[in-house]
Amino acid sequence: MIDYAKRIREHFEDSARLKLDAMEQLAPEIARAAGVMTECLLSDGKILACGNGGSAADAQHFAAELVGRFERERPELPAIALTTDTSLLTAIANDYSFEQVFAKQVRALGAKGDVLLAFSTSGNSGNVLAAIEAARTREMHVVALTGKGGGRISELLQPGDVHLCVPHPRTARIQEVHLLMIHCLCDVIDATLLGDEA
Repeated sequence: MIDYAKRIREHFEDSARLKLDAMEQLAPEIARAAGVMTECLLSDGKILACGNGGSAADAQHFAAELVGRFERERPELPAIALTTDTSLLTAIANDYSFEQVFAKQVRALGAKGDVLLAFSTSGNSGNVLAAIEAARTREMHVVALTGKGGGRISELLQPGDVHLCVPHPRTARIQEVHLLMIHCLCDVIDATLLGDEA
């Protein structure tokens, strides 16, 4: 008989080990990403977030934390998930291509100094790559959350961008760390805007 409890414990151990192993590598870059985002927000800019599948959920999760709240009450912060308007997404996918579903929104909504928060566990999502290229045309900053070495996204990023690449090959583990990074970003943004709180 299969010991499913053992299998589950292995998931917990693998996830915990990855988070601890990656902490020193990722913490300074997460802090830098939060700084880029806070500077954008303090300059009346906005954050546009995109990704596919579980990464689409991460984009929406991040936007919800900023527009609503994370752990403390504060004024609403401008963040938009580019993954939620089904009429817009299906129109662009049908009339142009699925690769353009985020890029066209970035060109429509993005402005100089805004931030594109781009999620791709592989670093190779075509529509996320196109969104990054579109962000360049709007003089936006890019914060990319990837894994598996960063894929083609790592080749597109410029010195002012921030690359948060989870050092692991497995999608589930990468997404678990992405979620932790979302919460870290929200916490540092709030601490910067509202003051540190133990």
